[in-house]
Amino acid sequence: MKVEEQIIQTEYSEVMEKNYIDYAMSVIVSRALPDVRDGLKPVQRRTLYDMYELGTKYDKPHRKSARIVGDTMGKYHPHGDSSIYGALVVLAQKFKMGLPLVDGHGNFGSIEGDGAAAMRYTEARLEKITQETYLGDMDLDVVDFVPNFDETEKEPEVLPVRVPNLLINGAEGIAVGMTTSIPTHNLGEVIDGVIAYMKNPDINTEQMMEYIPGPDFPTGGIVTNKDELKAIYSTGQGKIKIRGKVEIEKVKGGKERIVVTEIPYTMIGANIGKFLNDVYSLVEQKKLNDIVDISNQSSKSGIRIVIDLKKGADADAVCNILYKKTRLEDTFGVNMLAVADGRPETLGLVPIIRHHVNFQYELATRKYTTLLRKERDKKEIQEGLIKACDVIDLIIEILRGSKNIKQAKDCLVNGNVEDIKFKSEQSKKDAAGLHFTERQADAILNMRLHRLIGLEIEALRKDYEETMLNIQNYTDILEHRSSMAKVIIKELKAVKKEYAKERKTVIDNVAEAVIVEKPIEEIDVAVLIDRFYYARVIDMPTYERNKETADSESKHVIFCKNVDRLVMFTDKGTLHTIKVLDLPFGKFRDKGQPLDNNSNFDASSEENLFIDAIPNIIGKKLVFGTAKGMLKQVDGSEFDVARKTAAATKLNDGDSVLAVAMMQDDMTIVMQSANNVFLRIDASTIPEKKKGAAGVRGIKLDAKDVLTNIYCLAPGDNVNVKVKGKAIALNRLHIGNRDTKGVKK
Repeated sequence: MKVEEQIIQTEYSEVMEKNYIDYAMSVIVSRALPDVRDGLKPVQRRTLYDMYELGTKYDKPHRKSARIVGDTMGKYHPHGDSSIYGALVVLAQKFKMGLPLVDGHGNFGSIEGDGAAAMRYTEARLEKITQETYLGDMDLDVVDFVPNFDETEKEPEVLPVRVPNLLINGAEGIAVGMTTSIPTHNLGEVIDGVIAYMKNPDINTEQMMEYIPGPDFPTGGIVTNKDELKAIYSTGQGKIKIRGKVEIEKVKGGKERIVVTEIPYTMIGANIGKFLNDVYSLVEQKKLNDIVDISNQSSKSGIRIVIDLKKGADADAVCNILYKKTRLEDTFGVNMLAVADGRPETLGLVPIIRHHVNFQYELATRKYTTLLRKERDKKEIQEGLIKACDVIDLIIEILRGSKNIKQAKDCLVNGNVEDIKFKSEQSKKDAAGLHFTERQADAILNMRLHRLIGLEIEALRKDYEETMLNIQNYTDILEHRSSMAKVIIKELKAVKKEYAKERKTVIDNVAEAVIVEKPIEEIDVAVLIDRFYYARVIDMPTYERNKETADSESKHVIFCKNVDRLVMFTDKGTLHTIKVLDLPFGKFRDKGQPLDNNSNFDASSEENLFIDAIPNIIGKKLVFGTAKGMLKQVDGSEFDVARKTAAATKLNDGDSVLAVAMMQDDMTIVMQSANNVFLRIDASTIPEKKKGAAGVRGIKLDAKDVLTNIYCLAPGDNVNVKVKGKAIALNRLHIGNRDTKGVKK
């Protein structure tokens, strides 16, 4: 039979859209985001469950991390071993986790950013709380199991976690088009919040914050925007401002030192080194002149970064600069995004706890349903054994008279006495009246003779009473939500009593750090820029003493104030700005600093600079002239930009800026072409344009002629230009009209 080909035509864009959405949802749900119920991402959940299966319990020896990673990858997580080991390492890091779930043995990294040792060197096992509170009751059918990636194993869809792990340990993850960032919280406070919600499901965010006042980071620190936390916890989004803790210590000689004892949570890792480098940079830039030394004396016992100050230094002022200019004060972006009911959702504080409590009721329902079934099965067997003890002589007679076990069981269950030999008719009659259940009959046939001892029978009756009491309790828990709530609350209180710790992070409203800068004394300076674009600043007396050498060695000499800004235009139409204060100030023979260091100008780009010092650019006019004879005036306010680099003018194809000058009264412009055509015009005839305009034509040039020079002459300027060996005085040229051909010399 021939199978006919079936071609389905569809839009390529539709196929791409559907496949990309499927991929995105797979990343969101199966990789990047935690589940609101257990607060774990799939890789974390699978790693913990694999450790549970391997028997790496808290009271057992550690197992090699490589074994755990390999087993997890082979059974449950078909991705790279680095992602699994990375998750295992984080689960063991006390400085990252509010509540570490893995007990690591060996080098699992440090708070300063040192990586963990290779997995073949480290070992791990479950923490006690993980085993009891995260993986307890796994044998009581409390969660659903689903097939693994190749359907050869079963894995839990979610772990039966009894505490809101999403809040306690927080979460970080980047999915497709969305991210999650949840801070860590204090275990005891979160449990108090859960209990408060169970007692009052209508509790609002403000009331909940009486129990959970804010995040509790493992690195401590200070949350400085307490009043903003309510809005953050209501919406699930916002920014938490965190600051490191500092202490000011007195040292010999009347000096003081600043000691950082706790760092912001965002500083852990490589950011500690960045903080040290930032402080070095502030000292080099002379923005922190009171610091004489900084050293990182941190150890296993805690953070200790020591900053030594000069005698008489204002320690509080230095702290404010550190808060403002470094990561000693930082922002933690909150986006409490998690998978809830199978889809990503941004949740506030109360909704997260609501989802957790609903999950706890579901776990408890399944747990006590399983326990009740087991107790009822036990009750059935216990009733059979008690009843058997009362007629034990008859049962022995049945066993002795039966040919096989099957015949004896048939008699116990159905009262079938055929082919069984009895000592008397009464025994046969009594045997015919027996009606044990299948389970009871099996238990009786498997019963050992020592159970017939009086004390054993009493123990059996006592166990039966206990079983009946359990059935009564479990039934009450399942039928009454209030009874179930009491059980859950009791378990939570037990967890809090054993594992809760004191809060580390202080929550307060702290005024923003204010830097009071000392007023800078304005002085006249000279900025010297050599042909390699190295710049340095000297005061005017120094320049006057070395004027001849300075002028000969420098490509540009600019006279200005030390508080001015240099405005640098290039022939490509780009504007670069630089503060004179950012350039090195010193002696005449000091080495300068490349302009590249303080601006975006690239000295290797072969751009030419037109440099001027414009202290008050607003209210002034600049004249632009290009090689193709385009002229315009531009208001200086258009170049008063915060950015270091901006577009200064529009250029036509093949054109370049030839001159930039400050507009002055009675100024004239002289244009000189390659063919030695000159035209002198009054600068006031040049119209004012926006910086984005190309300008107007200043001179009519022949098709192959271009301007080589543009001279901006103020009244009294005497400039001579040699043409074919003859000197031409530009200030004596006739003033013509703009956009004329000029005079050939």
